[in-house]
Amino acid sequence: MRKIMKYLDKPLLIITIILFIFGLIMVFSASNVTAYMSHEVSPYNYFIKQSIFLIIGLVLSMIMIKFNTKSYGFFSWGLLLISIASLVVLLIIGTAKNRAISWFDLGAISIQPSEFVKVITIVFLAHYYDKNERKLNRWSKSLFPIGICAIIAGLIFVQPDLGTTIIYCAIVGIIFLSVPISKEIKFKTVFSIVGLIAFGVMVLLGSGKGVLLERQLQRFDFSNPCDKILDNGNQVCNCYIAINNGGLTGVGLGNSTQKYLYLPEPYTDFIYAIIVEELGVITGVILILLYIIILFRILLIGRSCPNNRGAVLCYGVAAYIFLHIAINLMGIMGIMPMTGVPLPFMSYGGSFTICLIAALTIVQRVSVENGIIKERGKKNA
Repeated sequence: MRKIMKYLDKPLLIITIILFIFGLIMVFSASNVTAYMSHEVSPYNYFIKQSIFLIIGLVLSMIMIKFNTKSYGFFSWGLLLISIASLVVLLIIGTAKNRAISWFDLGAISIQPSEFVKVITIVFLAHYYDKNERKLNRWSKSLFPIGICAIIAGLIFVQPDLGTTIIYCAIVGIIFLSVPISKEIKFKTVFSIVGLIAFGVMVLLGSGKGVLLERQLQRFDFSNPCDKILDNGNQVCNCYIAINNGGLTGVGLGNSTQKYLYLPEPYTDFIYAIIVEELGVITGVILILLYIIILFRILLIGRSCPNNRGAVLCYGVAAYIFLHIAINLMGIMGIMPMTGVPLPFMSYGGSFTICLIAALTIVQRVSVENGIIKERGKKNA
């Protein structure tokens, strides 16, 4: 355990802890009014639940950090099959929540399989492409895992969960481009996928409500949200109001007005707007800078890896975190449609919080293995 602690990436660990603690505080601040007034539960309800999620994630992290990344790959096949099975079962017996069948409702908590499958897929692809590194000049070997991922993406899309589908496909695409596959296979595959996407967009535009639900189509009309404040622009417009209220220094922790049922569930997708309203634009900018540092540390660990497995794991996790940050913030700012994507470290949610901790633990394990390999190299020299 001493050797593990020795080679953990300390800056990444410290910033991670700070952000999780800050996020927990903001979950309480953003949720207490909604919990009491709308859901008729204790104001501490979501704070307590998020604390439990963090504890579960911490226990999982302490277990995961002891196993090398090869063993992660060994378990990834089984976990991927379980994930696919759970997505299929979910569509059959699941109940709609926020008009999407994405959660298993277990009473006190809900489990979202599509969140877990993101991290499992990163591990699966890293393991597969590392194990078959010498065979990646073959089309069948290079594209076999992409076919499996396409099935998973389809299952997520029909829930329907457009935001998670976009993130999942982007993660798979980034990993595909980062592995040592021949340029010919990469070029032809990317060209074919772009062609299929263009064809799909034309079909969607031509079919109207036949493929996408009406609420999904409405989300693409995201310009000038305050002109549609009584319709589909309500959420983003209230985010603008919250950010404007905050100014540079904010109205004070706990003093948000937009959390008084103006924003639906402000402790999830819209928590950044509450952070800026209460603590100001300066705090919002500092939060983004901390995100950049985290991404930089993860990429640095990946670049230092002596093998493709560790590098792909880090690049996949970096993509996973970056995409959640970018899509969430762009949705709040009205740059793209709102897709219900949580903000890392800040948003309330058990599945996402546990998966985020697991993803960061994988990166830390890669850092530990990098340190051990370097230490052995020095001894041998």
